[in-house]
Amino acid sequence: MIMRTFVYADKFFYTTDVKGPGYLEITDGIFGDFQKEKPAGDVTIIDQSGKWIAPGLVDTHIHGFMNHDVMDNDAEGLKVMSEGLLSCGVTSFLPTTLTSTKERLRDVAETIGNTYQEVPGAKVQGIYFEGPFFTEEHKGAQNPSYFGDPDLDTFHEWQEASGGLIKKIALAPERKNVKEFVEQVTDEGVVVALGHSNATLEEAQTAVEAGASVFVHAYNGMRGLNHREPGMVGALMSLKHVFSELICDGHHVHPNAADILMEKVGHDHVALITDCMMAGGMPDGHYNLGEFPVVVAEGTARLESGNLAGSILKLKEAIKNVVEWEIATPEQAIMMATWVPAISCKIEDKCGMIKKGREADFIVLEPTMDLAATYLDGVERYTA
Repeated sequence: MIMRTFVYADKFFYTTDVKGPGYLEITDGIFGDFQKEKPAGDVTIIDQSGKWIAPGLVDTHIHGFMNHDVMDNDAEGLKVMSEGLLSCGVTSFLPTTLTSTKERLRDVAETIGNTYQEVPGAKVQGIYFEGPFFTEEHKGAQNPSYFGDPDLDTFHEWQEASGGLIKKIALAPERKNVKEFVEQVTDEGVVVALGHSNATLEEAQTAVEAGASVFVHAYNGMRGLNHREPGMVGALMSLKHVFSELICDGHHVHPNAADILMEKVGHDHVALITDCMMAGGMPDGHYNLGEFPVVVAEGTARLESGNLAGSILKLKEAIKNVVEWEIATPEQAIMMATWVPAISCKIEDKCGMIKKGREADFIVLEPTMDLAATYLDGVERYTA
């Protein structure tokens, strides 16, 4: 006999509205119906009075955590990342690569493809290839010696190695062969993102018209807005039907700039990401991002040059930050860290919402937006 379980809470954040107070049924790790009345009969009630229930957070741009980096090409490290991310409220993620050799990227894709179903914590919903088709002017913490023009044969080699797991790939619109590449991989169901780029508005628009639909960490690693040449920032602000990733740690983007983006394109077109590197969840000190040494101190990760090198942001902090900065409501903050990243990467059939019949991956929040607990498949896996 299946024991029926219900979660009681003050608020439940659905995709289109907020319900509650009431009871959400969970059976065998799957979401059931929501009801306002206390369920009758022999049932288990998980009492989260005074708290809020939201979908598990979805981090679609993350390089590392807990002293492990995706580019380490280490299956055990990926499992440690997965487990650790539950403490960030993250229940689904896209392990994210860095620019490297063609061979190294193929090996990493293959390792993730062979391992992703074995991870014990946050679920791997695909791979994000950040690069290597970038340009040097805005290289960030990417190694320009590996930069090149988009090549379909190379991409297909990586995709085959991954078992079809690559969900998103980023490139700079000003490289050669971009239009043909974007049209083809988009047709294959892969999301193309634009970033680490000195492209003009026109170059970005050509890539978007070919099918590109996401801008990589808005404002960072891209040509800024100029009144005579709107550039990449002007493109993400003005082009239709595109999403923008945004790092809301207070270091990468000023809260006012984040607010301007949200006001211009709508909260439903901004995906909160972390761009977290291996020092996430670790003490200050010396680490690496890919091949580069990084110093972590005072809330930032920086190269020896002083440039930012990814972040140590936890996604649970990003949703709290945007509410405290008064640039998003709790509903909008949660949407930007669940449904928007999922839909922007075409993984919304797997994660990003509370819906009957879906795997019961959810978080419990205090009204202060602090994380209280993380549930995976209806089982509590992390308690603050």
